[in-house]
Amino acid sequence: MNQVQQSLAKLFERHRIILWYDTKQELHAEFDALTLPGVEKIVLDNNQFGVKFTILRQYPHRKFLLYQAGPQPADLDNWLLDVELAHGLFRADQTALWLVELGLGQEFVDVVAPHAEFFQSASRRAALKGLLKPDDTPRQVRLKLLAVAAGADPRLDDIVEMLLAELAAGKDAKMKLIARCGLDTFLWEQLERAYGYASSSPSIRDFAITLFKAGYALALGEPAALASDALVFLKRWKDSLRHQEAFETLSGEYAKLLKIEQDLQHRDYSTLAELDLFELIDRKVLSGLARGVADRTVAASACAQIVRARRQGHWFGRYRDAYEAVDVAVHFFDLVSKLDLTVRSLAEGVRQYCQTWYLADQLYRHFVYHARSSGQMTLLGKLLDQVENLYTNNYLLPLNDRWQSFVDGSSRWDAAPILGQQAFFAEFVRTFLRRGNKVSVIISDALRYEAGEELLRLIRQEDRYDAEIAPLLATLPSYTQLGMAALLPHDELAFSDDGAGSVLVDGLSSQGTENRKAILEKALAGRGTAIKAEALLALSRDESRALIRDSDVVYVYHNRIDAAGDKLESEDKVFEAVAAALDELVKIVKKLTNANANNLIVTADHGFIYQQRTLDESDFASQEPSGARITVKNRRFVLGTGLSPTSSFKHFRAADVGLAGETEILLPKSINRLRVKGAGSRYVHGGAALQEVVVPVVSINKKRQSDLSNVEVDILRGSSSIISTGQVSVAFYQVEPVTEKVQPRMLRAGIYTEAGVLVSDQHELTFDFTAENGRERELRVQFVLTRQAEAANNQEVILRLEERVPDTTYYREYKAIRYTLRRSFTSDFDF
Repeated sequence: MNQVQQSLAKLFERHRIILWYDTKQELHAEFDALTLPGVEKIVLDNNQFGVKFTILRQYPHRKFLLYQAGPQPADLDNWLLDVELAHGLFRADQTALWLVELGLGQEFVDVVAPHAEFFQSASRRAALKGLLKPDDTPRQVRLKLLAVAAGADPRLDDIVEMLLAELAAGKDAKMKLIARCGLDTFLWEQLERAYGYASSSPSIRDFAITLFKAGYALALGEPAALASDALVFLKRWKDSLRHQEAFETLSGEYAKLLKIEQDLQHRDYSTLAELDLFELIDRKVLSGLARGVADRTVAASACAQIVRARRQGHWFGRYRDAYEAVDVAVHFFDLVSKLDLTVRSLAEGVRQYCQTWYLADQLYRHFVYHARSSGQMTLLGKLLDQVENLYTNNYLLPLNDRWQSFVDGSSRWDAAPILGQQAFFAEFVRTFLRRGNKVSVIISDALRYEAGEELLRLIRQEDRYDAEIAPLLATLPSYTQLGMAALLPHDELAFSDDGAGSVLVDGLSSQGTENRKAILEKALAGRGTAIKAEALLALSRDESRALIRDSDVVYVYHNRIDAAGDKLESEDKVFEAVAAALDELVKIVKKLTNANANNLIVTADHGFIYQQRTLDESDFASQEPSGARITVKNRRFVLGTGLSPTSSFKHFRAADVGLAGETEILLPKSINRLRVKGAGSRYVHGGAALQEVVVPVVSINKKRQSDLSNVEVDILRGSSSIISTGQVSVAFYQVEPVTEKVQPRMLRAGIYTEAGVLVSDQHELTFDFTAENGRERELRVQFVLTRQAEAANNQEVILRLEERVPDTTYYREYKAIRYTLRRSFTSDFDF
């Protein structure tokens, strides 16, 4: 079937009668050769009246093809004009054939003819046909031509996004095709109509530069060359995962062209909190924020507000750790300035540490971790020095100097009513066994109290998990072998004579997992066992359930922090190890509960001290230890017999710390170290500093019912429900603060017509405020209306908060309020 026959066949699908005017009188042979089933062919040759009677009166249901060799008659001379108007008309020129192929009427001739180059491609015609709809207007058809040429959806924003992606990639094939097809003029018309773009020499690059320039100005509230719709488009394009790379490429290129860095030099960083078109803005904000925090000119609340605003920005992921470091630093400064480090007794010192003081260690750890992770040591250099000096000189050293005075005054190592580590099994494990319950104990090497408190919050954030924390006073010296032994069931602990600091539990070696397993089996008549954390995580579901089923007590040994800190080459990564350890501990807890373990305890053998800075002479004990026999010398303790008490050390006998035997102990005072060849000195433990000896006991229980909820959010309507300008500011209120069990809520906000058409920009909002003060839980958002809002003037529009349906791309309405859009003609002017 040739093209003429195909075109006629398609026309007969819609019309009973088709008139064919062969203007050049060159297709008579094709007409004669045509075979169209069910169609009767008639040649018009001064027989129009008779033909009209035949086709309309005699055979009103048959199909007819009426052929005339020659041009179409003028209307006044056309006997078949009424037939022609009521039925189909066929022209055999190329444009007519394309129209028929696409199912378009003759009214689209002026749409198709000027863009012949487009229709030369069968694949482009096929793509266009798939987009066409019966009610398309000429403009919509042209827009679909553009969409096919650009490889986009038939929406102007998607077309522009695809052209910008091509521009960012350094290519121009799509734009060249658009120009060859004669569609470029239409493109510039649409850009002017939608965004106000007009240029004497339009190009996609010129548009992109104008877009960034105008978007920057509009976001600053300054006059711009484009309409506010351009800012809405720019926000949507910027936040698109599909076009993220293109946006970032062009943003970087045009930042130089538009001299954004020079412009930012004259702006106050605090006024830029909501802007994120250029990466340089984040650098400006971070630089100003870091300097302000270092100079103490920024309050903690103001810093948190700016960081929170930046968290929604495009580039935040690249600078997350730098922002977090600055935010933590200002809270650290605020905390340390308010701390009362008075120590009144050993027990009161532990209580105070667990209530308040530990936060300084936690914030210090977070700051160092984020600063190191950021890679921005130049930016954060001043803050690093200040935090380090304040941590050491205003907190760590004075606190432990005061604590040391009570350690020195103690003849026995005891802080009653604070439980000592040797009471752990009897007080915590036996309690479950007496009730006939099983218990799993996770011992994480060097998990100090502040890290345990963070673990507590992480566990409580999990659905159906509850947890409590209590302090435990580690046995002295606070090192691994002794701490691990103290946590086992025992009657007596004693140092081994092996010279390595090994500890005997009721005469049995406690060195290593297998020996500890044997001690548990003996104490619990075969119903106790031990396993390393990595081995537990590798078990199948059935294997892990069998482990819990066959034992009343399971000890799980986890070693991430100490493994990093105790090595000279990795001690500087100990805070990264803490972060990894916390993640692993949550996984271990879930592994055990999935194996039907309901009662879990997480504790540690000892804590640690860590200082990021390079230590100097004053950080080391002024005297070297001496005595009749030194068996073990560590950076923070000495074991031996006949040891000499001096002013640099606290001296204990084994019995003084609850151990059997004649071994004596020397502990450097406060946070001082001993020099040990080949060992690192920034990460240490073994002494009696609070950070070393206060360890957490985190008791975890899994509930049967869900106990998580999300914060509620209200829309605060102002004094008026009328929108009379192109922008509207709306306040949202988070009803309660976020806690472990009341979690943040993420919502999408936009203004819609009754028909569901979005007539503003959209905002992704995170409600995660933890402040108790309600005023600090308000979030104000500025909405920019698009041109589409004009169609809804004097009508109601809906401000809608939507929430994503979990594990889908769909949203459901969370809350909404109605406004009346009433914009006067004066709001159309920029002055």
